[in-house]
Amino acid sequence: MGRQLTISCFRYNPNIPGDKPRMQDYQIEEYEGMTLFVALNDIREKLDPTLMFDFVCRAAICGSCAMLINGRPRLACKTMTRLLPSKFTVMPLPVFKLIGDLAVDTGTWYRDLQVRTEAWVHTNKKFDFNALEIRLDNKTAEAIYDPEQCIECGCCVAACVTANIREDFLGATGINRVYRFLIDPRDERSDAEYFDVVGNEDGAFGCVGLMACADLCPKEIPLQDNLAFVRRKMAAAGLKLSFNGVKIS
Repeated sequence: MGRQLTISCFRYNPNIPGDKPRMQDYQIEEYEGMTLFVALNDIREKLDPTLMFDFVCRAAICGSCAMLINGRPRLACKTMTRLLPSKFTVMPLPVFKLIGDLAVDTGTWYRDLQVRTEAWVHTNKKFDFNALEIRLDNKTAEAIYDPEQCIECGCCVAACVTANIREDFLGATGINRVYRFLIDPRDERSDAEYFDVVGNEDGAFGCVGLMACADLCPKEIPLQDNLAFVRRKMAAAGLKLSFNGVKIS
């Protein structure tokens, strides 16, 4: 027999009048290869069908099952229960709007983020549907692939001190998106145009440098390196704008 696990889950459904936030304990038996995702499914299938949490892929590529596991933002499908104590807590990610129990609305937050960062290639070239796709050299393609691995799970946002106290902060994932287009030679935006997007305290200059985002990213994206690159570019752009007589707030 495996260990007896006690999983203390946050429970609260804002759609039920009078419901109050609370912690509820569930006891299940652990078995070889169990992930927290499997454990939560066992709870929902065998003990409590009302428990709410999100999942899609079970392969750490969709980001849906991110939650606070013993106080740390992680993916439930990538977290092995054997690495956790026999009793641990599971709570929803902070920053995002709570749907219920362990489920939060990351979609609205990230949709707004894509709009704010203008996360698409900006070009004045007319698109030719019959032309071959523009080819990139391997070095550039690999550099772009690195930030593109972001699955928008929200772990970096939930771990971020600034994002937890300032709702307008782009967070590591937003700055990572800006970095991705800054290094893309197909994007024709100037540094001054990027400065308008991310050259402020809600963007590249809002990070306090605790590096929790990089420590907890499940895809191990070098978020602090990418932030440093964006911050240097924006600092240089800000100085140029300043010398051109443009007031920087």
